[in-house]
Amino acid sequence: MDVGKDKLLEMYRSMQRIREFESKVRDLSLAGEIPGFVHVSIGEEASSTGVCAALRKTDRITSNHRGHGHLIAKGGTLKQMMAEIFGKKTGYCKGKGGSMHIVDYSLGILGANGIVGAGLPIAAGSALAAVIAGKDDVTACFFGDGASNEGTFHESLNLAAVWKLPVIFVCENNGFGEFTPMQTVTSVRDIAQRAKAYNIPGVIVDGNNVMEVYQATSEAVARARAGEGPTLLECKTYRWEGHVVGEQAFIGEEGYRQKAEIEEWKRKCPIIRYEQFLLSDAKISKAEITRIVDETRAELEDAVKFARESALPDVSEVTTDVFVR
Repeated sequence: MDVGKDKLLEMYRSMQRIREFESKVRDLSLAGEIPGFVHVSIGEEASSTGVCAALRKTDRITSNHRGHGHLIAKGGTLKQMMAEIFGKKTGYCKGKGGSMHIVDYSLGILGANGIVGAGLPIAAGSALAAVIAGKDDVTACFFGDGASNEGTFHESLNLAAVWKLPVIFVCENNGFGEFTPMQTVTSVRDIAQRAKAYNIPGVIVDGNNVMEVYQATSEAVARARAGEGPTLLECKTYRWEGHVVGEQAFIGEEGYRQKAEIEEWKRKCPIIRYEQFLLSDAKISKAEITRIVDETRAELEDAVKFARESALPDVSEVTTDVFVR
């Protein structure tokens, strides 16, 4: 697949922004600066980046509880994201959404969602809206392997298949639903096999290879825009951190996964693999990579400073922008 230099750099910058942002969020959470629970996707940067790189601004995405990477890859601003996670009124949702519920309609981000599988029917509805409006916009729906066992998964795929809706269902299969190994609760080895039940394409990609994810998504997007319906895309990947930040006690002999397994996946780091690809045949120079890393770290420091210095929402705004019956 012939990909221009600007797109290659865009994807590298996206992956670095996700890694730097989430590493900082993890550290701030462990230090007690961030309220509530935080779920990071460190190690999964290639899937979110590869998918969103194949979308245009008017395309939409739905996300899940582990959604920082999806939002950044779709163009989210680090300052507003960090402020939201800090619970500050300068955040995307004025500090009321937090880590798991960031929304920005202007970027096509229909929201992260703390309810497992809830983004699937929202994505189907978004795709139906595009069809009714006569637009060729597509919706990408990010969810985990655990969500594939929810009723919303099957209902959404069935409806999207019947109506040929322009949806790319993206399963980021990191092997665990919270603390439960996927193979102990799932009837199939590959989530993509379930596409057969709905007569739609089921595609498996290396979720740590951003170019492979980008190519597969581009093909699914072209199919969706042509009115040929949805695709189920399974990205095989792995989260380096626990289900939630601070959960390290579950690693080891008495835990649900072993350190050796984590180290094995770290050797498949999607960013290092992509750097090696970019540096091969002098596609990108080492100086360009260093510049992007430095710029990203400076952007992140500005975001943390902005979040720390921003004000909390006033108590009088407790019901503002909130649906109350």
